[in-house]
Amino acid sequence: MATIKVTKATFEKEVLQADKPVLVDFWASWCGPCKMLSPVLEEVAAETDEFKVCKINVDEEEELAAQFNVMSIPTLIVMEGGSPVRKSVGYIGKEEVKKLVLGS
Repeated sequence: MATIKVTKATFEKEVLQADKPVLVDFWASWCGPCKMLSPVLEEVAAETDEFKVCKINVDEEEELAAQFNVMSIPTLIVMEGGSPVRKSVGYIGKEEVKKLVLGS
């Protein structure tokens, strides 16, 4: 599955109402660590159907970033049943991404 671009208009459907865990990536186009993380997330998304990978551009969706208290990027938040359950700030590698989402 590919990563999914999420906006305020699609957030409820794609994230809050998802029937599986959702990894939400808060990022910006000018952020170096975000650029490093992006291909990792694309790879993880392509390899699994266990969870969804959604991306939220903080410059375009400031309200969503504020709602989740995103102060630094990249910020990864794992959502389950519409609630945040785990969070990571900064670049992490592929195995760490999987561990974050699956809670192991």
